[in-house]
Amino acid sequence: RETLEGSSELRSLVRRCFLGLEENMGVSFGKLFSKLFAKKEMRILMVGLDAAGKTTILYKLKLGEIVTTIPTIGFNVETVEYKNISFTVWDVGGQDKIRPLWRHYFQNTQGLIFVVDSNDRDRVVEARDELHRMLNEDELRDAVLLVFANKQDLPNAMNAAEITDKLGLHSLRQRHWYIQSTCATSGEGLYEGLDWLSNNIANKVSSSSSSTFLF
Repeated sequence: RETLEGSSELRSLVRRCFLGLEENMGVSFGKLFSKLFAKKEMRILMVGLDAAGKTTILYKLKLGEIVTTIPTIGFNVETVEYKNISFTVWDVGGQDKIRPLWRHYFQNTQGLIFVVDSNDRDRVVEARDELHRMLNEDELRDAVLLVFANKQDLPNAMNAAEITDKLGLHSLRQRHWYIQSTCATSGEGLYEGLDWLSNNIANKVSSSSSSTFLF
């Protein structure tokens, strides 16, 4: 009888151990799944010369439709949900008198979207100068760069290769960058650009968090 009781207690103890193990595994898997599928938040700054199409792009991404825009004096800010990512996108006015204010939005920026009017050959050098001036700012040293070569629907638009050359993108040795041909009014190319941006920001965050420092 004592043997039977001991055996019963042993079975009860083993069962409790397994239940505790299952519970702990459930919690661990729950945490793992919540990490995998939780929305990732990213802070994006979108700039470019005036009339490049920044605000049209922002609201095409946000609303899926074209909105009537006027030159942005100051900024627009919206949260754009895409896949499992929540982008906070700051669209800052591009007129020359406003550009000195861009630096006030640099802090904590993970991704920079620079929008270029591909049809505006007269100002592409100006766009290049503004881009490189920004990239030299210390607060943007870790930001990945996505260039939207916008207005590709216009007949005289420069293609992505030409824009790459005109902007001097190949000289950016220490920067993750990508250029995407886009048409803001149709939405063509916008989500392909966001895919690249989100993947590269996520990889950068992941590699930085997994770095080991030895002292």
